Amino acid sequence: MSGHQSAAPARVITGRRTAWVVALVPLVLAILAILLVPEGEHEASATDTLPRGADSTLAVELSERLPDDEAQVALVLWTSEGELRGTETDALTEQAAALQPAGERPQGPPLVVADDRTAALAVVPVVSSSATDNIDRVEQLRERLREDAPDGLEVQVTGPAAIQADIGQVFDGADLRLLLATAAVVAVLLIVTYRSPVLWLVPLVVVAVADRLSAIVATNVLEATGLAWDESTVGILSVLVFGAGTDYALLLISRYRDELKTTESRHEAMASALARTTEAVCSSAITVVLGLLTLLLSAIPTTRGLGVACAVGVLVAATFALVVLPAALVLFGRWVFWPRVPRVGDPVLVESRSVWRRVGDAVARRPRTYVAGTVVALAVLAAGTTSITTGLEPADQFLQEPEAITAGERLAESFPAGTTDPVQVVTRADPQEVLEAVEGLEATTSARITTRGDDVARIDVVPDARPGSDRAAEVVADVRAAVSGFDDTHVGGGDAEAVDEADHAASDRLLILPLILLLVLGALVLLLRSVLAPVLLVATVVATYAAAMGASWWLFRTVFDFAAMDSGVPLLAFLFLVALGVDYNIFLVTRAREEAAEHGTRTGMLRALTATGGVITSAGIVLAAVFAVLGVLPLVVLAQLGAIIFVGVLLDTLVVRTVLVPALALTLGERFWWPRRVVGG
Repeated sequence: MSGHQSAAPARVITGRRTAWVVALVPLVLAILAILLVPEGEHEASATDTLPRGADSTLAVELSERLPDDEAQVALVLWTSEGELRGTETDALTEQAAALQPAGERPQGPPLVVADDRTAALAVVPVVSSSATDNIDRVEQLRERLREDAPDGLEVQVTGPAAIQADIGQVFDGADLRLLLATAAVVAVLLIVTYRSPVLWLVPLVVVAVADRLSAIVATNVLEATGLAWDESTVGILSVLVFGAGTDYALLLISRYRDELKTTESRHEAMASALARTTEAVCSSAITVVLGLLTLLLSAIPTTRGLGVACAVGVLVAATFALVVLPAALVLFGRWVFWPRVPRVGDPVLVESRSVWRRVGDAVARRPRTYVAGTVVALAVLAAGTTSITTGLEPADQFLQEPEAITAGERLAESFPAGTTDPVQVVTRADPQEVLEAVEGLEATTSARITTRGDDVARIDVVPDARPGSDRAAEVVADVRAAVSGFDDTHVGGGDAEAVDEADHAASDRLLILPLILLLVLGALVLLLRSVLAPVLLVATVVATYAAAMGASWWLFRTVFDFAAMDSGVPLLAFLFLVALGVDYNIFLVTRAREEAAEHGTRTGMLRALTATGGVITSAGIVLAAVFAVLGVLPLVVLAQLGAIIFVGVLLDTLVVRTVLVPALALTLGERFWWPRRVVGG
């Protein structure tokens, strides 16, 4: 959209008689929706985070035909510093029996005392109707056990039910904590950027309203379309809306400030700023939305839901930034910028001798050297990607180990390591024949039929391997090979699910990553109406991604001591870094094209860097900081995602957009726009 095409709508949005309507009506309607319309509801399913069609997913679906399929297993572990005495084991036997469900519900096996007699174990089915109910029941079980524990014995609860409950507790109140932390970070950075006690409030309020409205619209869209989402979806959505919305606001306000230095009427100044900003923001938003929608091709239901939710959020953020924010700002006088109030006749940013102009001049003197230097630096950082390992073990998924993990580690000292999460064979074949097929497999300690239904049975195979380890994955492969001849027989459990998730994550990357690149490239070709510039810009964001992955992996291994990277992180990091990273190239290059039409490519790029350097750097720092806020949640996967995007956005903002892209344009000159010809003065 050109400036002439967008001028008329811009004047409606910013007009003296219409601005207050455009600002207040959407805000009032949005606030009413926030107060009156509840977020969408989703009844969580055990297959929400599992790849569709995977063997472990089919196992879960088939297990729903078992009696009390809503029951999960908790493992109660009693430990002693010395050997358990006979009176203690008698007391624990009674206590374990009292924990078993009454009636016809399936019961766990009797109390098992370890060979070293320092620990005892009981299996307790936990029947829950929802994730919240599961948290409550596991917590009640823990409280009851601590009250009744014999003196001198420590009691802990682990197993699938306890692990799920501890993960659920991570997100208890997490949305509010994440929202407050994100809003605080944005507020501080806006105050630092504008150095005004008033101005920062306007974009912050607009973006905050957009964020809450996005959560309501997105979750209701997901509910209406039947897409799954989990506890992290709204948190990531909030971070993205705050980051993208603030970026768009910074770009608009920077242009508005410059227009106020040449135009007496603030309404005309905002109309001009909005007309000149709309193309860049719309191009950026559309590119990000298309990139996010590629997640609909993912095999993981919650990943598909995340893509749609975030796409809705970006659309809402862009709409508020281009409609509500300019109308709201223009209602205030120039005093809103106090104490740095722009006046007609003040030097505009593009003409200043700012630090960004000095950086541009330095790059202009030796552009080829800067191209070579930055490419080598990015390649060195990217070298770390060759050593990345993916797939987190259960014990490595939390920044702070909950009871379920510490209890599982202690259990492995006295019992077979796979006791906490056995391999589950769910079958409609003769269970006795299936049992005989898996009994005695290498690296397993036991196998037994645990549950029977009318035509379905489940067999638990206990590996003598730590859950999440390579050996546990080998046991899954061995079990699958052993039962491959039985019809309607599937292998599940935590290790089987981890194997399937890793396989499908690799497939997702092979499918979705090239598509994201093609969409971004196509959007840039349409925006710039050239070929070479879009190819170079896409190459720079891919190089940024590789460098961020390599640098982050080094941090994970040497600073944070993460054993591996979550298998889903590379895809999400690529999406956010490429789709959001190209934003800053769009902001820079659209301004460079505008300036080049009058001043030529060389001068136009330097003027564009001068004009956009400060605002893009501020936007990049805001975006990096809000994604880093994901670290307030004690899940390693979110901390890793936030860290990679933090590193990548800073690299893109401070190195690629500031040095590499201008150096490429200055090296190529008019050829940068090939085959388009930019006529300069």
